Amino acid sequence: MKANIVVFSTPTCAWCRKVKEYLKQKGQNFKEIDVSKDAAALRDMIRKSGQQGVPQLWVNNVVVVGFDRDKIDRLLSLNEQK
Repeated sequence: MKANIVVFSTPTCAWCRKVKEYLKQKGQNFKEIDVSKDAAALRDMIRKSGQQGVPQLWVNNVVVVGFDRDKIDRLLSLNEQK
């Protein structure tokens, strides 16, 4: 079963591009939300994480702030073991 992944990003964010490419390499589908164009999503992201920075990922509703490869891999592995 694939993880439910939401990526919050902006078009000018280099780390956002890197995390999306990483997820693609891992064969993971994700929903991308551009918070520079979606104020409601930006508010939701900040409310849930307490952070304004991007990229942020929600992997099965678990917040990952930044390109934290170890945490992303752990969350994806947990999902694959179910």
